[in-house]
Amino acid sequence: MIEITEKTVIARSPETVWAVLADFGEISRWAPNVDHSCLTSAQSQGAGSVRRVQVDRNALLEHVTEWEPGCQLCYSIEGLPPVIRSVTNTWKLDGTDGGTTVTITSRIDTGPRPPQQVVARVFGRVLVKASRRMLEGLKTHLEEDT
Repeated sequence: MIEITEKTVIARSPETVWAVLADFGEISRWAPNVDHSCLTSAQSQGAGSVRRVQVDRNALLEHVTEWEPGCQLCYSIEGLPPVIRSVTNTWKLDGTDGGTTVTITSRIDTGPRPPQQVVARVFGRVLVKASRRMLEGLKTHLEEDT
């Protein structure tokens, strides 16, 4: 398993940032790399919520596994190529003097063998770019009024 982390500081309170992240089905409103998103579960918040996202030609399902209002959101991602055993994204919010530090940590499991680890590192590069775009989109969305 490999882990990658990206972060940014947003000039808004953790509560304001959380309000956007907690609107779980609406990621396509602010993430430039998500073409479409919608909830697929009756539950719209909390662990157990599920959304469908369209990224280019890929349709993915994201299942919330952890939900700590104002602090942390974690979800597993399904619909990736079968060589990838599992991927999770964890969003963490930390209040700072200048607003909120937002961190995305992605964990990628492709298996323990060296060829599988190569696949994880290559896919990790793709996720780094995706995480950066999501963070930039979130920052732009929240700071556009300032």
